[in-house]
Amino acid sequence: MMGRLLYGRMDNSPLVLFRMFFGILLALECFGAIATGWVRRYLVEPDFTFTFIGFEWLQPLPGPGMYIYYAFMGLLGIAIALGFRYRLSMVLFTLLWTGTYLMQKTAYNNHYYLLILICGMMCFLPAHRARSLDAKRLPQKRSDTMPAAVKWVVVLQLLIVYTYAAVAKIYDDWLDFSFIGLLMEGRADYPVIGPLLQDPWVHKAIGFFGIAFDFLVVPLLLWKKTRKWAFAASIFFHLFNSIVFQIGIFPYLSLAFTVFFFEPEKIRRIFFPSKPRPAEEPPRRPSYARPLMALAVVYFVLQLVLPLRHHLIAGDVLWTEEGHRMSWRMMLRSRIGNTHFRVVDKATGISEPVQLEHYLTSQQRRKVTAYPDFIWQFAQHLKKSYARQGREISVYARGYLQINRQPSAPLIDPEVDLAAEPWDPYRHHPWILPAPWEESSGQ
Repeated sequence: MMGRLLYGRMDNSPLVLFRMFFGILLALECFGAIATGWVRRYLVEPDFTFTFIGFEWLQPLPGPGMYIYYAFMGLLGIAIALGFRYRLSMVLFTLLWTGTYLMQKTAYNNHYYLLILICGMMCFLPAHRARSLDAKRLPQKRSDTMPAAVKWVVVLQLLIVYTYAAVAKIYDDWLDFSFIGLLMEGRADYPVIGPLLQDPWVHKAIGFFGIAFDFLVVPLLLWKKTRKWAFAASIFFHLFNSIVFQIGIFPYLSLAFTVFFFEPEKIRRIFFPSKPRPAEEPPRRPSYARPLMALAVVYFVLQLVLPLRHHLIAGDVLWTEEGHRMSWRMMLRSRIGNTHFRVVDKATGISEPVQLEHYLTSQQRRKVTAYPDFIWQFAQHLKKSYARQGREISVYARGYLQINRQPSAPLIDPEVDLAAEPWDPYRHHPWILPAPWEESSGQ
């Protein structure tokens, strides 16, 4: 049974179609980042870039380098869609996208992380064996079938993402719809739908539908009797997100994934009517099945464990952000910070305030006033900047933070020299003060 589930042969039309959609969306994302000014705002204009901690060596290319970088990734997306030198194109895109993801986190988005994971998967999947320039160039490599495991790898990844996203929504500010109301306030000026988005009943509908959709969409897509209804709900959900939240390609990428839930024969008839129906083939266990299975087990165990790591770190992740990234905690909070920095010259004892606008862009300032890891990184940057002038300094920050509609409260211990503090991604940093609700409950 397990052998057939993993190694049974099935029509590869869903994978081939997904490759085409995927490549087009990658190209649109990269060329769009240039056209909309995203590359300029986050990778070209900043004098200092907030990388993921530990990846400070990954810095944006100077001059027009990042425009060329993204244009090259866009061309790789086209090559992926066409199935041209697919493996090489896919591996190169994965490495370049991961690089640009790690070299800046001011515009962090869970979807960017998801794209890394999907790209990594696609490096291993035989998406170029049909309807591709590779198959035309090397007909001996052509195949109209794929292992059934391909489908289940994608389904399992989606199930993990959606389930964790649903669980994360089960907290007070989502369940009382106050955060949803706050989220919609910024959309009040949208044409036609703006006023509607302010109605409390709409907030309740979004709240209930958001949790129900995330919990149920994968099982309902798998069950033939509910598949069409789940697909219709997916179209509504993702188009709503695209229009209201304007999050780029990702609603359409999510819709592209649904091709794996429909019968391959239906996908072939609709999109590839000239493609012959593949002959029945017995299950084939490849020689590399054991190491590939070991890799898959390690990968999915990591995917299950990584989003839970914040439970091992003291403090509420909603406040501290420690363990937040890469955990599918999406659209759960608004953070408004007010943080002031001062440096103290260790030789003279003279204290002076830091003017953030002298160092950071407006997007960076919004982050550095509200996120503890940004605050720590900026303190390290100040330390290095003054060291180049031959001055040794201490850096102190006094910060206040408002989460959603909660009252503003102190975020940073103002007596701690942040320039002298180490960073440990596996433990709580005591200079991050407790959340006000933790103090009030005696935790």
